[in-house]
Amino acid sequence: MSRRPQADVRPRTPLRRLAAGVAAVSALAIAAPLAAAAPPPHHGGGLHWTRCGEAHVLCARLSVPRDYDEPRGKRLSIAVAKSPATDRAHRIGSLVFNLGGPGEPGVEPLSAAGAQLAARLNRRFDIVGFDPRGVGRSRPAIDCRHGEMAGVYFAPIPSPLHLDTRALVRHYRAYGRRCLATNRGILSYVSTANVARDLDRLRRALGDRKLTYYGQSYGAFLGATYASMFPRRTRALVLDGPVDATRWINEPMQVEVEATRALERALARFAQACARDQVACSHFGGTDPRAAFEGLIDRADRMPLPAAGYTPDPRAVRGDDLRLAAVGLLYNRSSWGELGHALAAAAAGDGSEIRRAVDEAFFGGSSNPIGDVYFTVNAAERRFPQRGVGYYLRAGARCWSDFPHFWLSCGYVNLASALYPVRARDVFRGPFRIPGTAATPLVVATTHDPSTPYAGARRLVRDLRNARLLTMRGDAHGVYGDGERCIDRRVEAYLLRLALPPRGTVCRQRLRFSAPNAREPRGSA
Repeated sequence: MSRRPQADVRPRTPLRRLAAGVAAVSALAIAAPLAAAAPPPHHGGGLHWTRCGEAHVLCARLSVPRDYDEPRGKRLSIAVAKSPATDRAHRIGSLVFNLGGPGEPGVEPLSAAGAQLAARLNRRFDIVGFDPRGVGRSRPAIDCRHGEMAGVYFAPIPSPLHLDTRALVRHYRAYGRRCLATNRGILSYVSTANVARDLDRLRRALGDRKLTYYGQSYGAFLGATYASMFPRRTRALVLDGPVDATRWINEPMQVEVEATRALERALARFAQACARDQVACSHFGGTDPRAAFEGLIDRADRMPLPAAGYTPDPRAVRGDDLRLAAVGLLYNRSSWGELGHALAAAAAGDGSEIRRAVDEAFFGGSSNPIGDVYFTVNAAERRFPQRGVGYYLRAGARCWSDFPHFWLSCGYVNLASALYPVRARDVFRGPFRIPGTAATPLVVATTHDPSTPYAGARRLVRDLRNARLLTMRGDAHGVYGDGERCIDRRVEAYLLRLALPPRGTVCRQRLRFSAPNAREPRGSA
């Protein structure tokens, strides 16, 4: 989620990395539907399907009410894509996914990757992705169009050492007003509850009596919301890397503090692993990588590091850039080798890989509409206290004191949400509860999740009452599809056969990180 890239919206989780890799080589195919070779449009399930992206992927649009309290009023157009089941004779139905955010699109990764996105499940399921209201190819789509004006994040990161309160308030107010001015007809209607209502419309349009769903990070919050609102309409739901739904929507300040604490722990675990395996960490930091990281931040603040090797954005790297790069690359153990490699290069005087990591982790920075969606949805529906600017300045000072590397994630940044002039309609705040007669969701959680802490997943299972927890001991935000076979086979058994793992099932992470192969900095000619 993404005051910093958290539950869902900046770092690319396993399925996101696969989709991103395929998208890089198939951008031209996504740009427009296939022409002469395309088959005639296919009609079915209440949707009008046409070929798009790679072979065997179909796209459609779903019309939904902007305001469910006025079903005959203005409409929104939701973009949908599906990769049809490859074993049609044994097809179970549709499997709808959401990879987080709020703000992550579903159409583009599926259009690019097709069956590769979830090959084993795509045998028996139509894999269906959608761009939630306000996102991506759905219309209208949120875009604050702030150009050179930074969004919620900007450097230097506010701290008690350099804080211009008036400038900070002016900036956050201006950003909120710009979002309102450029998206006036949609911002009050993009609550998670309304997305859940759209999801139910999509289920019916697909012809499924009950929903089968995979949600990661914020997508897990959407799944918990749907299951609580429509408990009789679910077949199977996987909630991977979930938040504590009740606290997420009602007590966001406490959630941000817990998440920031988890990220600080992730840095400590990375440093320990790096000290144990210097080869995997590109020999960064010797016996004390954490001290080396802090020393590198101080050095970059005194004399910014050149980043000419990353041609899309060759700005010199400062200390705040090192913090942001670490945020993006700490999310999954599989990317720790990249972080070590980037830090080693920076220690040698080249900040190009750090600049690339910041750019990728934040999807091109604050000018990208995904960041705008993340902010506008969360600020409108989550219950940030209305206690005045001083309350948030004090919270920011506490975060700076308690979290020396990643205080950007809590406190000061939450002031932007408190000042935002829009409130969402039709928000669902709970209870997040599923009756015993309804389908039992599978909650997948990691003991050292750097974004959505394990304690929150356990509270979610307690609150839902009817849910099964599958635990991985390890470091990751979102587990399914990352090559952990112990997790993958249990998730697939549940989705395919409704076979829940035994209570108390724990898997141990097998993934070992390693240094990336030598390569040219991405973005170079």
